[in-house]
Amino acid sequence: MQQSEQIIRTEYSEVMQKSYIDYAMSVIIARALPDVRDGLKPVQRRTLYDMHELGIRHDRPFRKCARIVGDTMGKYHPHGDSSIYEALVVMAQEFKKGLPLVDGHGNFGSIEGDAAAAMRYTEARLQKITQEAYLADLDKDVVDFVPNFDETEKEPSVLPVKVPNLLINGAEGIAVGMATSIPPHNFFEVIEGVKAFMKNPDITTKELMEHIKGPDFPTGGIVVNQDDLLQIYETGAGKIKIRGKVEVEQAKGGKQKLVITEIPYPMVGANIGKFLMDVGNLVETKKTADILDISNQSSKEGIRIVLDLKKGADVENLCNMLYKKTRLEDSFGVNMLAVAEGRPETMGLIPIIRHHVNFQYTLATRKYRTLLAKELDKKEIQEGLIQACDVIDLIIEILRGAKNIKDAKDCLMNGNTDKIRFRYKGSVADARQLHFTERQATAILEMRLYKLIGLEIEALMKEHQATLLNIAKYQEILGSRSAMSKVIVKELTKFQKEYARPRRTKIENAKEAVYEEKKIEEMPVVLLMDRFGYVKTIDLQTYERNREAADTENKYVMHCMNTDKLCIFTDKGQLHTVKILELPFGKFRDKGTPLDNVSNYDSSGEVMVYVNCLGNLIGKNLLFVNSQGMIKVVAGDEFDVAKRTTAATKLNEGDTVLTVLMLEQSPEETVILQTEKGMFLRFPAADVPRKKKGAIGVRGIKIDPKDQLKAAYLVGEEERIIEEKERQIMLHRLKIASRDGKGVKK
Repeated sequence: MQQSEQIIRTEYSEVMQKSYIDYAMSVIIARALPDVRDGLKPVQRRTLYDMHELGIRHDRPFRKCARIVGDTMGKYHPHGDSSIYEALVVMAQEFKKGLPLVDGHGNFGSIEGDAAAAMRYTEARLQKITQEAYLADLDKDVVDFVPNFDETEKEPSVLPVKVPNLLINGAEGIAVGMATSIPPHNFFEVIEGVKAFMKNPDITTKELMEHIKGPDFPTGGIVVNQDDLLQIYETGAGKIKIRGKVEVEQAKGGKQKLVITEIPYPMVGANIGKFLMDVGNLVETKKTADILDISNQSSKEGIRIVLDLKKGADVENLCNMLYKKTRLEDSFGVNMLAVAEGRPETMGLIPIIRHHVNFQYTLATRKYRTLLAKELDKKEIQEGLIQACDVIDLIIEILRGAKNIKDAKDCLMNGNTDKIRFRYKGSVADARQLHFTERQATAILEMRLYKLIGLEIEALMKEHQATLLNIAKYQEILGSRSAMSKVIVKELTKFQKEYARPRRTKIENAKEAVYEEKKIEEMPVVLLMDRFGYVKTIDLQTYERNREAADTENKYVMHCMNTDKLCIFTDKGQLHTVKILELPFGKFRDKGTPLDNVSNYDSSGEVMVYVNCLGNLIGKNLLFVNSQGMIKVVAGDEFDVAKRTTAATKLNEGDTVLTVLMLEQSPEETVILQTEKGMFLRFPAADVPRKKKGAIGVRGIKIDPKDQLKAAYLVGEEERIIEEKERQIMLHRLKIASRDGKGVKK
């Protein structure tokens, strides 16, 4: 009989809330954040453990990354191969990790943002330090093993990492509602800090920072806000300011070069290209005239970005400008968030080290308990064998007189002689005195005859003495915290001597970068734009000398100040602005530059309907006329915007801007709208309402569905005549009507 379904009624919002919380916690704990004990995210932990299980050690041949990724995904991490391979690549990149954990062979990407080759091409193996300090002692029951996702394998819940990896390599990860960002530190300094904490658990952050000076980024650079580090390390959050290292080299002809040999850590990757573009932009926009050329001469040997300077350049001011205007000075946002005791927690320097030290005591306790148990087992067996050697004749007699192993073992353990046939009557009493343990009896029965040779017995005695010494040593370590501390410190010192390297990041308090922009001498200029969209500016004197040619050869001729902006209104309802200073200034016969090159205007997809300088728009009103007959008046002040591109007006679907006209604001001014089929409507300009630039406007003329607006005019009392189909139409004589009419046929 089929069991009836049970329907549970609940609030939908409650189900969504619970489901989202479950999902968020899964991402936080099991994917995005590192564990404070080993400093690894699950994907990193599983990848390293899988390499350990595959035997891809530092002294073995490299193995294809595709093999490692596939095995990790199939056994431990069912979240897609790209995330596993990306984690593997990052652990091998020296420019991202203070201490690379994987030895990569092949193209593992570059500091300039080049991606690693596909996993089928690259190979990898574990680094020596990873084997010795991250994966050693896994066979000594030092950490708990848990079932994998399908319960077919076991994996460690945490790796027995003996060094504070969370600080050495740092961490970056984005979870749900939280993110972690921990900078890497110097291997030697961090271990010195751990030793200091073990010596004095009440140490303050300030005292600890005598050992851990600050972050040590693999890309070097200079931390310039040393005074802020104490607060950052106490709270676990803050901002570290980093500058690139700049050197001045002498070039030919008395010129100098600025050479960037180290970059801020956040610049790693695509931001190097962004930096080069930013420097080029400073030159193009005339923010500096001191830079003649920029070249990226970086190689495997390191970063080398060269800026060639003109003779007499102000180097200090230029450096300050680069710090301010480019990413040569950048911020590293610190948020030292990690999973501690199963929950995410933002921790300062001392709590992180405290968790690490407690973890080390746990690892050492479990390790030496396991070793002690093994030595005690060995001691038991050794003592049995030594005792057996003393009565070996009796044991041989028991073995020869027993019918089976069970009877012999019973006699050795319990002195039961009932089922043993002895050759000598006196042996029975001796046999009844035997009380070997089960483990000893088994070892005696399995013992080979060559063990009875004198030298072998002597070796057994020496081995027994060594076992007794080990037992005493392990008992002392387990019985005294100070003895255990000495063992931990000794091992840390060994790692320190073998793997420490000099600090790469300099830490100091530097002055705020201040640079003086060269004041622009304000002057009137004339802007010229020809019918092909080439634009340039010339001074007034040049224009006056070439007035006739300038007026006839150019589509737009505008008087403005060199500090002004050029405003381009397009049929798509967009406003593109460009600073006059960004336009080429020079001789009258210079060709100029295409407007597309200096602004966001795209001549292939937009049509210019109105061009003017911003200074000419301020205090004036603009009339917008759309192809579908919508009109409005907008104050020119609304187009004084900082953005290079913004919406100048709102359009209905399928509509375009027909034209933009500047109102004279006289009482007699009228608007005339003309359609393709010859309909004309004239009405007072005052009837057009003022709107914001984000409004659509109002209807100016009722247009037949098969007709559309052709042109718009502003006319006062002065005479205005246009040519239409080989006849003249006097606009100033059209009858004035009301807005939103059909107009008259002409």
